[in-house]
Amino acid sequence: MLQRIQVRNRWKSIFKPWEEADPWLFGACIALTIFGGIMIRSVEINQGLIDWWRHWVTGAVGLFLAIIISRCRYQTLIEWKWPIYILINLSLIAVRFIGTTGLGAQRWINIGGFYLQPSEFAKVGMIITLAALLHDKTVPTVRDMLKMLAIMALPWGLIFAEPNLGTSLVFGAITMGMFYWGNVNPGWLILLFSPLISVLLNNLSTPIWIAWVVVAGIIAWRSLPWPWLGTFAAVLVNVVSGHVGHLFWGVLQDYQKMRLTGFLNPEKDPLGSGYHLIQSRIAIGAGELKGRGLFQGTQTQLNFIPEQHTDFIFSAIGEELGFIGCIAVLLVFWIICFRLVVIAQTANDNFGSLLAIGVLSMLIFQVFVNIGMNIGLAPVTGIPLPFLSYGNASLLSNFLGLGLVEAVASQRQRKRWN
Repeated sequence: MLQRIQVRNRWKSIFKPWEEADPWLFGACIALTIFGGIMIRSVEINQGLIDWWRHWVTGAVGLFLAIIISRCRYQTLIEWKWPIYILINLSLIAVRFIGTTGLGAQRWINIGGFYLQPSEFAKVGMIITLAALLHDKTVPTVRDMLKMLAIMALPWGLIFAEPNLGTSLVFGAITMGMFYWGNVNPGWLILLFSPLISVLLNNLSTPIWIAWVVVAGIIAWRSLPWPWLGTFAAVLVNVVSGHVGHLFWGVLQDYQKMRLTGFLNPEKDPLGSGYHLIQSRIAIGAGELKGRGLFQGTQTQLNFIPEQHTDFIFSAIGEELGFIGCIAVLLVFWIICFRLVVIAQTANDNFGSLLAIGVLSMLIFQVFVNIGMNIGLAPVTGIPLPFLSYGNASLLSNFLGLGLVEAVASQRQRKRWN
């Protein structure tokens, strides 16, 4: 009996450091990673590839790193914000000189056969930097916001120039989410997006665009500290953006326009820009309620959809597991997002809360855009589905973010119970 108690106590001592971790968050991410390997295996079963195995190995490494990070004092990262910021920029600059090119973009650095994608890790680094800059500001001023935007502009510009539109959009989502949680005036966030909205509306309808310019001016008048100057600047920027965007749209070739708008009517170019979207919708629709069965999808097994193991993994889920499988995946993502919100609300400090919201913004934006392009509601942007799509750098960066959030959760709970 004594020996049995000693063995039990020994096992408790081994797992004690991780007792305070959020089990639902860890469990949901692990479940998605395992399921992602199964679906990658299904997609590649007739091709003799082992990406599914690599996905699991990378997930195991990421989980190990997440567990280690979860036991560290995340507050020390505040002092390391500038070294982290410099490191991510140097890595992005290095891509320009020693990076390898694939799929028309220069994004990867080959290190001993492992293709490192600095832009993926830059997302986590930017979350840490922004959280460190925002955490001690109760009500950020316009100057504070512009300063942070200027700091973010350098890595964003380097990523956009790769070119990597998808990751640059994720940067914008992270920034907006953390700004909102950090008490930045919502009106200022709308004004930040207003030039892009003007570009879109001026190409759709001139009267609607003019109405939007007026709305932007009203928002500036009511939210900015200098009403007259702010209103004038907001109206001017939106007018210029609308005209420049309209001129830019006229310069684009027809095939370039189709790439941007093909998701609205993919049948216009069924063998070009609309091919992925058409085949993905066929696959998801063919799954109906229960799906065709694992390893039984015709679109999946006959390789009708390019890059199905990465950007279009959700179409394989829809075809083989049907509506029920898709809903189950969305439910797991909902659990992850819910736990991140809970951790953000109950964190010990603003820094930890902002870290959780940054990771939430990163994940939820990728989920919405990826699933949106799989079902034809968004253009193809190359954004992977977190934990499910194949991609070593993306999976590792997701687990690094998970480790940061678990560190916040663990210290929050220790403070509550001790």
